[in-house]
This record gives sequence, C-alpha cells and structure tokens, in this order.
Amino acid sequence: MISRRRFLAPLAALPLAAALPAGQARAHDGSPGRTRDRIRVVSERRDGRVLDLTVASPALGGAEAVVRLLLPRGWQPGTHRRWPVLYMLHGATGDHRMWSERTDLPEITEDRDVLVVIPDGGPFSYYSNWWNHGSYGAPAWETFHLDEMRTLLEHNYGAGTRRAIAGLSMGGQGAFKYAAARPGMFRMAASYSGVLNTTAPRVVIGGPFGDTDFATAQGMFIDAYGTDHLRLWGDRYKQAAVWAANNPTDLAWRLRGIPLYISAGDGNPGPLDPPGTKFDTGEAMFGPMSNDFVAAGRRHRLRMTTALGPGTHTMPYWQHHLHKSFPMLMDVLGD
Repeated sequence: MISRRRFLAPLAALPLAAALPAGQARAHDGSPGRTRDRIRVVSERRDGRVLDLTVASPALGGAEAVVRLLLPRGWQPGTHRRWPVLYMLHGATGDHRMWSERTDLPEITEDRDVLVVIPDGGPFSYYSNWWNHGSYGAPAWETFHLDEMRTLLEHNYGAGTRRAIAGLSMGGQGAFKYAAARPGMFRMAASYSGVLNTTAPRVVIGGPFGDTDFATAQGMFIDAYGTDHLRLWGDRYKQAAVWAANNPTDLAWRLRGIPLYISAGDGNPGPLDPPGTKFDTGEAMFGPMSNDFVAAGRRHRLRMTTALGPGTHTMPYWQHHLHKSFPMLMDVLGD
C-alpha cells in the first residue's frame, strides 16, 4: 500500500486591444461560471526568464492565483511581438512551480521562441467550472484559464494564438479536457499519466482509501481537504452528464484533427524506478485510464502517439515523456 501523502500528490499549466486598460482583460460570457468582470494583475515578480503574475480572478470568486511565465528571448514589458504559447498544467496538490522547479522545462525551452505558461490550477480543481450543486459560479477554473488568463496574456504579455497544451496526472485530464472543450484553440495536447477516464468502473485493490474506484477515491481525497466533493461534478450517477462533460474519454471525438501524445504506466516498477520500488497503486488506477482513452481514440480515428507500459506515478516518467513529446509540441507551434 502506498502512503496517504504519496497518493494525494498524484491525484494531485494578438495585437493590443485598445478597449482594455493595462493589466486587465475582459472575460467571455454566456455559459455557467463565465463572467463579464475583469481579471486584475495584483503584482509581478521577475527573476531572469521567470515572470510570476499574481492575479485576482472573478471566475475564482475574487481569489488570487499565480500564473508563471517562462519568457522567450527578446521579451520585454509592453512588447508588441506575439509568441506561440505552450501551456503546462500541474497535477493535484501541485501549483505553478511544479513544472519549472521539478523538471528541466526551463532548460529545454531556453532557446525556443515560445512563451511557456504554467498557471495555478488549485490542489484539486480538475480544471473544471465547478457544478456547485447546480448553481455553478466560483471556482470556474476553465473560465479562469481559457477566457480570463488567456485574454490577459494575449493583450498584455505577448501571447499569440498558436497554442499547445500538456499536463501531468490531473493536468493531463485538464489538457485533454480543455482541448476538447474548445476545438481549434490548441494545435496539440499531451497527457502524462493523465486522469483520462474519470468514470472508469475498475476497482484498485489495496489503495490508500481501500479497495475503490476512481470516483470514490477522488471524493474521499477532496473531502480530506475539507471541501464537499459533490461541489465539483456532483454525484457520479445523478449528475452523469456533468461527469461526462469533464471526462476526456467521453470527449475523445472532439479531439479529431490534432496530434495527441499519451503516456502512462501500469503501476509495476519500470526502467526509471530505483531498485526496490514497490507496486504503485496510484499509477495502477490512473494508467489504465489512458488505455481506455486510447481505445476510444482508435474508434474515433484520432491522431495519437502512445507510450504505455510499466512505470510509476513519479516525476522521472513525466520528465522523460516531456522530452519525448517536446519535438512534436515545438513542431505544431512552428518553433
């Protein structure tokens, strides 16, 4: 059995419009969770290529979040140049620091003419506009990332409209879910050990919450943080449509036409694990979800590159597959 702490981490990324003042951008409206209010930059902190934006988001109920940018060469405040954008989404219990401080993402993007965006996604947002017992409203993470944040970056920070997106674990679910929810917004999506089938019925034996399926484990995980898990997507069966709208396997058909990279392990120790590594019940739960997605993708004739086999739910695998998929990501971005 893996430790509770280890399990929580896996469950655990245009020309200036004259109408908007600097530091603000108008969000989209027209669906639950969307707002006409404006995102506001609270502070900026730059250290070399790293620029952290602390923003106050109406979609998050006015709460503050950090968006980390890895700046391309030649970027300057007030720039009128536009760069392709690589969105990198973190996993559950992570934040905007995960990709830049625990992998070599800063090094491999240093000589690329690409703006890298690593936004806060909350400890267990599942990159969704929360259902909130039918009332929606805050937190609306999709609205924050794809409307508020994106518009802000395009108006004031040099982000262009050529985009790709990738994520690990919960962030893999977010990457595929975002690309499916907004067809045409992203030119490629990559998932590393992603939560790609949230309604998978299989039960994992000996997990930290006992013998359980993902939906039950996810609910217990969120409840452990003091939040009612039903606020996220509601009941697995009573709100089946809400679950389906946030499940990459159910949304697979909406990903036709763009290249996808899918990697995952099966929980058995693999080539990147040190001697003595034990069976990982976390990856044993998440890994087969990628197989489910691949099966759905084949039915819909998606453009998939897959890397499925032994391995655990750990950073060495995510960095390895970042490297494997990186040439593809750069190719679609035109770098």
